[in-house]
Amino acid sequence: MSAARRLARVLADLGPRYLPFADAATKELPLGRLLRLSLFQVTVGMAAVLLIGTLNRVMIVELDVPAWIVAVMLALPLLAAPFRALVGFRSDTHRSVLGWRRVPYLWFGTLLQFGGFAIMPFALLILSGDTTGPIVIGQVAAALAFVLVGAGLHTTQTVGLALATDLAPAYARPKVVALLCAMLLAGMMASAVVFGLALHDFSAIRLIQVIQGAALATLILNGIALWKQEPRDTSRKSVPARRFGEAWEAYAAQPQARRRLIATGLGTAGFSMQDILLEPYGGQILHLPVAATTALTALLAVGGGIGLLTAARWLNRGGDPFRVAAAGAVVGIAAFSAVVFAAPLGSGGLFACGVALIGLGGGLFAHGTLTASMAGAAPEQSGLALGAWGAVQATAAGAAIAASGILRDAGSALAVSGRLGEAMSEASTGYLVVYHIEIGLLFATLVAIGPLVRRPALPPLSARPALS
Repeated sequence: MSAARRLARVLADLGPRYLPFADAATKELPLGRLLRLSLFQVTVGMAAVLLIGTLNRVMIVELDVPAWIVAVMLALPLLAAPFRALVGFRSDTHRSVLGWRRVPYLWFGTLLQFGGFAIMPFALLILSGDTTGPIVIGQVAAALAFVLVGAGLHTTQTVGLALATDLAPAYARPKVVALLCAMLLAGMMASAVVFGLALHDFSAIRLIQVIQGAALATLILNGIALWKQEPRDTSRKSVPARRFGEAWEAYAAQPQARRRLIATGLGTAGFSMQDILLEPYGGQILHLPVAATTALTALLAVGGGIGLLTAARWLNRGGDPFRVAAAGAVVGIAAFSAVVFAAPLGSGGLFACGVALIGLGGGLFAHGTLTASMAGAAPEQSGLALGAWGAVQATAAGAAIAASGILRDAGSALAVSGRLGEAMSEASTGYLVVYHIEIGLLFATLVAIGPLVRRPALPPLSARPALS
């Protein structure tokens, strides 16, 4: 018996009471196969942590790369985000002699990630000036590496989610979404710990080993995830090809499609602007120690996991995904209000509560919008729908994170100069400007979601009791 089957049997014996995602398995998609498929989310989380977290610090501190170059490099993967809808469409309409639609794109995305990670450490060493070669070679090679990893990451996640939609029956998709999102969080947390331990004693050789180890892990885990997942259908090669413009017009013509994407973009921006500000806010304004601010990431992840579990159970009982997303936005408003009031009250406990609620609201919102996108797409448009969701989400998150730093610096500069008045001259003003904008974005999200929420069926007027 294979290791995957033994693991599946052990998990099945424990039961869904103790394993919240065990009931995501179905006859069409058994638990062992589902867990194996979810490994692509682990590699996506690993790549995100390596790019945004580990390399961000390594390039600035250990390699002494100018901060503006680091910012540009980290922004390059976002260039591939708007093309996720096109990638999803291509995987919907791909005509293969072997009868596959998703597998070729998943494998191609894996190779892009592998290639980017393979050349990245050497490019970064040249970029740091720690060689005799011209630095422009390091700049070009590093830019190429980040673009390749970003393109591979977005391709893999888009097509992987589309494949999960193909394999899972409609009634089980909310639970499958929760499992996939949980595996993304697990991949991020585990890789953050591994990278931190591996680079504790930093050296150029250790950096090469870590990044190329990530490349090898990506190749192996995604290969395991793809193995015997998509059934072959050779009749697809005779289906006439469609153009992307025609498919997009058909998708956008659906009654809820555009509003759903607008709500996704607003809510994602509302939850994402705080990504680079929470730890500095806790340290600079609330004077929390480094250990306490570092624990915020874990607290955020725990809140996100609870949000995913809650959303999965809610949807499993027949809940409306838009109502789940709206509940996430409401929780987010309360969360950012707690973060705002933590500064004048000087309360670290209130701040920690707000951070946990941000994770909870973000988990509810992400699960609700992703499930709505999966449910609102026809079988031949699932890749396009999930690609559009991913493109809007990734672009909104990247733009929000970039804008948050600018707004924080601008707000702080105005406050220190006294242009906002004496009452607003506090050091926390720049942060609070961003948090209030996030609250405003979440209110705008509720306005956008409102018409999408499913109304309960009402009895006819003749059957309603008369008013006394």
